[in-house]
Amino acid sequence: MKITRKLIFAIIVAFITVGIAGACQAASNVLNVEQAMNEPDGTNVSVEGYIVGVPVRVDHVEQKDFTSNYALALADDPAETQISKMIFIKLDSEYRAEYGLVNHPENMGDFIEVDGTRDPYFSHEGVENVTSIITKSTSGGGGSGSGSGGPNGYYDSVEGKSGQALKDGLNDIIDAHTEISYDDVWGALRMTDEDPANANNVLLLYSGRSQSKYENGGDVDDWNREHVWAKSHGDFGNAMGPGTDLHHLRPTDVTVNSSRSNLDFDNGGSSHHEAPGTFYDSDSWEPRDEVKGDVARMIFYMAVRYEGERSGEPDLVVADYVGTSGPKLGKLSTLKQWHDQDPVSDFEQNRNEIIYNDYQNNRNPFIDHPEYVDLIW
Repeated sequence: MKITRKLIFAIIVAFITVGIAGACQAASNVLNVEQAMNEPDGTNVSVEGYIVGVPVRVDHVEQKDFTSNYALALADDPAETQISKMIFIKLDSEYRAEYGLVNHPENMGDFIEVDGTRDPYFSHEGVENVTSIITKSTSGGGGSGSGSGGPNGYYDSVEGKSGQALKDGLNDIIDAHTEISYDDVWGALRMTDEDPANANNVLLLYSGRSQSKYENGGDVDDWNREHVWAKSHGDFGNAMGPGTDLHHLRPTDVTVNSSRSNLDFDNGGSSHHEAPGTFYDSDSWEPRDEVKGDVARMIFYMAVRYEGERSGEPDLVVADYVGTSGPKLGKLSTLKQWHDQDPVSDFEQNRNEIIYNDYQNNRNPFIDHPEYVDLIW
């Protein structure tokens, strides 16, 4: 057989075509968690999912206060709590330093791809003999939309909506919830705002100070209950509902809370001597950079939740100016900048989960889906 240039070229093209087809086939073989759990033992798999905890027994996955770097639990839903919907990933020594949640709790919620062998771990569907782990997206959040996503199906009714339709749809989802008394807020804040580094303390919103959970009250240097949406902007006081809604109530230093008063939110002013990085003047309050996004997302929540539909509830509006009065609070354009500047944190996500699971049974949509801000405003 005579080998010509045409034949050589045809052979090269054939090899390239087969290579591309193989690469495409490999790419299509990445499984989600549900699919990987149904693969037979001994199969080599590539599975992608969200890190949702650390399996320490067949019936227990730690989702906070991690005690082991030896494994991860993955799920298709970043807010998953049902072990039956998780796959366990055994971490050999070369992966523990980078992916173990004791070392890196901030990895919780990351979306990763794992290559390995489909074998049980703790007698549960698992992947062992891992050969590769790739982080495909992190849980840091941001205006483009990388929050937890919320529980399966929670936001299905607003999929594809924007503008007023999205705002109204979110109101329908979060409107009905358990309301607690103003006295009960003390105990709730001890849980929602617990210092991750010291379980005996809470973190104060504006100052960032870690302080004993029980040093609360009205004395100087105590912490008290700050209404981030100032209660005079809607005249709701401490009434059950807007006055006790944990999604905008945070522990703050008594003196700092007094200084904030009912000011709108905007940039600029003089530095506050008890709250480093916080500035204020006669008509506005600028919190420290670490919580600017937290503040913005609390304000957006309040404007969606309280639409004046229920008897005695205000119709709250985010205005694009300072010096507001009545049921308005500003400044919209600044709050949107803060939302983008300070993405959703692990602390916020954990707080959202506690309020949802233990107290109110509703969520802050802008923590789960940061992209909703631009879709509405």
